[in-house]
Amino acid sequence: MTMLKELAAELIGMFVAERRLTLSVLAIVAMVASLVHVIGVAPLFGGAALLLGCVTLLVESVLRGARPRG
Repeated sequence: MTMLKELAAELIGMFVAERRLTLSVLAIVAMVASLVHVIGVAPLFGGAALLLGCVTLLVESVLRGARPRG
C-alpha cells in the first residue's frame, strides 16, 4: 500500500512541477475535443492535431529546460 501511495505522489508531482506544460497540454486536448465534437472535424484530423500539438509542446519544454539559467 505504501508503494502505491509513493507512486501516486510521484505521478502527481510530475504534473504539478511543470505547470506550464500541464496547462498547455490540457488546453490542446480541450481545443481538439471541442473541434471534433462541436464543430464536427474528422477524428483523424483531430488526432493529428493532438499529436502535433503535444510533440510541439514537448520539444518547446525540452528546449526551455536545456537553456542555461542566468
